[in-house]
Amino acid sequence: MNQTNTALYRIETTAMKRLILSSLSILYFTSTFAQIAPPPSDKKVQVAILFDTSNSMDNLIDQAKARIWSIVNEISELRYEGELPTMEFSLYEYGNDGLAEADNYLRQVLDFSTDLDDLSQKMFALTTNGGSEYCGAVIQKALDDLDWSNDQTDLKMVYIAGNEEFNQGSIEYKKACENARKKSVYINTIFCGAYDEGVELHWYDGADCSGGDYFNIDTDKEMVHIETPYDAEIQQYNDSLNSTYYGFGVQGLRKKDMQMSEDANAEEMDMSVAAERSISKSKKGVYKNSSWDLVDAVEDGKDINKIAEKDLPEEFKNKTKEEKTALIEEKKEERAKFQQKIGELAVERENFITAEKKKRAEEGAEVDDFGSSVNLSIEKRAKSNGFVKEANTPK
Repeated sequence: MNQTNTALYRIETTAMKRLILSSLSILYFTSTFAQIAPPPSDKKVQVAILFDTSNSMDNLIDQAKARIWSIVNEISELRYEGELPTMEFSLYEYGNDGLAEADNYLRQVLDFSTDLDDLSQKMFALTTNGGSEYCGAVIQKALDDLDWSNDQTDLKMVYIAGNEEFNQGSIEYKKACENARKKSVYINTIFCGAYDEGVELHWYDGADCSGGDYFNIDTDKEMVHIETPYDAEIQQYNDSLNSTYYGFGVQGLRKKDMQMSEDANAEEMDMSVAAERSISKSKKGVYKNSSWDLVDAVEDGKDINKIAEKDLPEEFKNKTKEEKTALIEEKKEERAKFQQKIGELAVERENFITAEKKKRAEEGAEVDDFGSSVNLSIEKRAKSNGFVKEANTPK
């Protein structure tokens, strides 16, 4: 081989090596990114929560406030053919004397929404007052009001919780169950009292007639919070994560304040609840705020240079196009780093909790609350609809 051919061979070989290394880097990056942020899907998980807010239900509402983030995290681990489904939550209250008798003492608190801060705020605002509990009416109302998916394989769930007879009111629960079946919606009932009493008061039948699950919980039991050595560090990274959110436009300041206030609400419940919320916030594709946060909005395709100067957060004002773009990229990278750190700690935390639950079970302790009931039901029904749980499982 002459010198010219030898030189050409070396150049081609070097170029090929670079191409292979580049391809491997792309494959590695794609694989890593897929683990952090699965591709979005058209599939949906729709959950309507119906709470009895009569006087005796204070402890139930407290349980729901404490467990909502563990429920979000349970759903966020579901995949359909490897893709992350869209989560939509709705909230109703019934059985409250403060509501109109003409409306069967019920109201929609939140329409189907992907806004997790809004869900948290609405739930923490619930108060109790004596009233008449019409289960059939509130189920039918949720079936009529909400924009339920027409896809038979989407996971569509109603959770109704209370402690009075299930068959009260002018709208028969059996008719509501029949309508739920037509929409492929599972009605899951949570009776706040003894199991056999719930059966006698038709709560078992209220679930069974739609193919859903019946649970009973003891709302007088003290909630079990398993705190871990990782909770405090998760909260530190959560504070750093918050610093990457920049509210813009009319909603920006209000929604940023809501983000902080819902952090405070969770922390007031318990440090473990705050950790669960932080883990939810760290999941890309789950905690989405493109309607008010500049970083999410730009990632979703919004042109930062077309936003009026008065609507920009202070940090982005009086900057060139290049400076704005560079700052967005900087904050995006920071956010990804903090999300990853929380995600890594979440795995260690789950390992700890799994071991602690096993230990407590061997000692005869029971976990009996609203969140546990919902999570069990979600996992069971998800499998029957073709969803697979793909969490960072404990090693």
